[in-house]
Amino acid sequence: MGHDVTVLTSDNGDRKLPRGEHRDGYRVIRHRQMIEPVGNSITPGIVQTLRKEVPKHDIVHLHSHLYFMSNVAAAIARFSDTPVVMTNHGVWSDTAPRWLLNAFNPTVGRFTWGTADRVFCYTETDRDRLRNWNVNTEVRIIPNGIDTDRFAPDPEIDRKKQILFVARLKYNKGAQFLLEAFSTLADEFSDYSIKIVGDGPMREKLPSIAAELGVRDCVSFTGELPNHELPRHYNESELFVLPSLNEGLPRTVLEAMACETPVITSDLEQLGPVVEGAGYTVPTESTEALAERLDDLLGSEERREGFGKTGRKKVIESYSWDDTVRETTEEYYSVIQ
Repeated sequence: MGHDVTVLTSDNGDRKLPRGEHRDGYRVIRHRQMIEPVGNSITPGIVQTLRKEVPKHDIVHLHSHLYFMSNVAAAIARFSDTPVVMTNHGVWSDTAPRWLLNAFNPTVGRFTWGTADRVFCYTETDRDRLRNWNVNTEVRIIPNGIDTDRFAPDPEIDRKKQILFVARLKYNKGAQFLLEAFSTLADEFSDYSIKIVGDGPMREKLPSIAAELGVRDCVSFTGELPNHELPRHYNESELFVLPSLNEGLPRTVLEAMACETPVITSDLEQLGPVVEGAGYTVPTESTEALAERLDDLLGSEERREGFGKTGRKKVIESYSWDDTVRETTEEYYSVIQ
């Protein structure tokens, strides 16, 4: 669209990554991670880069108030003439304890949201949370967008008797709950398998959990996969499950729905309207409820197909990438003017 984009990020401790590079028309500048408390990459070197780069750009787009870099950028941008927009990726963290966030969100978080000229929220639920913390910045609801051409049903791929999980492998994402729920159904659905895609701190522990539950032989771990490979895994799976403890609006759920794969997620407030008609939601940490819904969907091809078609229709109508780009770009120009 003719925009010059510079992405400032962390090397996340990987010293092999280049300091800077150009990719597909945008520039990436990485900064050395010094420490990573509660999963938050601390990169002091970004301060100098921000002071240099912010005045050169027409707009600064921050992602998530939960990161050191976003809060520093908000503070620096506040003393410049460059407009700031911010995408709120959810108010809770997968790594920081809730007590800490209960103190952080109404204080530091509120400051960072307040520095922005516009805040983008994926859902009305998250917008209302900001209002409850007296954040007065103008908010626009712009859902997470999915490329519905890439993530689409593939008639050349046959569905396997397979349940798919795609997420970072940490406790709050809930892979362990899926394993426990499936273990109660393993005898009835002995021809089914679970494929777990992702990497993270529980990567070494999850196989042991599966073994203790007696389902290790039917669980495979692929590690982290590039995004372009994911459509095949969605298409070959009969069901996608994400029993996480907290989320914003996870792309993986929308990607599965776009591929006509029915979903089961936790009954988080913002996910209910998204999943309705495309699958089921279950109470967090309730492996019994999850097992009941697994049993229901694995036992009914007709129900799976119905949920799948409804899911793709919902994504096309409300969560397409083209709409996300158009609405975000319109907000850019509105803020700049």
